[in-house]
Amino acid sequence: MEVFDVVVIGAGPGGYPAAIRAAQLGASVAIVEKERLGGTCLNWGCIPTKALIAAAETFDRLKHAESIGISVTGASVNYAGMVAHKNKVVAQLNAGIKQLLTANAVKQFAGTASFKDRGTIAIGDGTVVGAKKVIIATGSTSTMPGFLPKHPRVVESRGFLDLEKLPASLIVLGGGYIGCELACMAAMLGVKVTIVELLDDILAPADVDVRREVRGHMEKKLGIRIMTGTALSDVAADKNGVRAKIGSETVEAEMLLCSIGRKPVTEGLNIEAAGLAPTQRGFIEADDYCRTKVATIFAIGDVTGKVQLAHYATSQAITAAENAVGGKPKKHEMLVPSVIFTSPEIGAVGLTEDEAKKAGRAVKTGKFRFAALGKAMAAGEIGGFVKWIADSRTDQLIGATVVGAHATELIATATTAIRAELTAEEFGRTILAHPTFNEAWMEAAHAVHGSCIHAAPLKRN
Repeated sequence: MEVFDVVVIGAGPGGYPAAIRAAQLGASVAIVEKERLGGTCLNWGCIPTKALIAAAETFDRLKHAESIGISVTGASVNYAGMVAHKNKVVAQLNAGIKQLLTANAVKQFAGTASFKDRGTIAIGDGTVVGAKKVIIATGSTSTMPGFLPKHPRVVESRGFLDLEKLPASLIVLGGGYIGCELACMAAMLGVKVTIVELLDDILAPADVDVRREVRGHMEKKLGIRIMTGTALSDVAADKNGVRAKIGSETVEAEMLLCSIGRKPVTEGLNIEAAGLAPTQRGFIEADDYCRTKVATIFAIGDVTGKVQLAHYATSQAITAAENAVGGKPKKHEMLVPSVIFTSPEIGAVGLTEDEAKKAGRAVKTGKFRFAALGKAMAAGEIGGFVKWIADSRTDQLIGATVVGAHATELIATATTAIRAELTAEEFGRTILAHPTFNEAWMEAAHAVHGSCIHAAPLKRN
């Protein structure tokens, strides 16, 4: 039996960076993956959805290019071509991960890993390996509720991304970020979309003003019907389509996309043999150092039930690898930006305004709309705003949100500022290049103190 310093289970955005970092530190490392390198994020999540969304946004801009002086005729959607582009990108990145693992002398095993004990792991093909330390990074998978019929016209996100042809009409069950992203993509390509969300609004827990901005665009500009505060019931599917009830109303569509959450992947892992037990919700508990209750076993990413985002898993991966190999233990990062590729995009980091108030913190906010920003006006992308949340007592920036064009890129600026513990005054005095979208952050920082140059003065009593 071959024994490794570190064995990583799962090769997604948490697993493969953990393996590479441990190898960089001189450890002998093996990684076990039951499907494809890159995990859900690369193969059936982050990357393929963004490839399709980018294409849909290009088509949507072409349809509305006349507003900036460009007339386009004859533009049409070749969805099979979009899928081919998506598959090409995924394949290139998949091959790149394999090359990186190989270059770092990480031994790769294909198959399902199963603990025989805390230091021995069996792999599906009959191979058994020894591990001085183990990092579990098995991720999560889509949840499909039992009341939905098992039928090709009822799919979760992975099945939807495998389609070679879009349906003419679509019911999306779930108004979270995955459901709303795919709904926007489909709507921009001409699909008639209905979103059904049991909660009172979509995209919780974003602030009310952010949700209002995005929902308004989705309904008015993309034509998406959004039905909130009600349940979907009596779902039936056949070769002709899907029928269901929303309250007393019957709705029909060619397909139903279920997007109501994700569950941890631990099936077949046999963690009990290693001395671990799942939480009530099936996750593997890990502390701020990525340590489980078994000293030699670490866990990272979605399987821990913390923040289910790829970049958070990657950050945890570096910490877990460094702690597994040795040295002074380090905590993983706690400040995690989130990005949502709806139309318009959303970026957020730190506390939302609602979260800060519910926590009893006295806060002040500063907001600046893109409609007053020179670069946004020049580019014809004036919808949305940026918003700072600052502590009233210290003026320290504790949260930020942006909704609008390039929001998923712009949030990086706010993340850096909050990570550096800057105050609103300090950020407001930071020189940002003109003309850029990033200038909105400077303007919003001034707005915290009512001194924004490019906004009307606050009314004085």
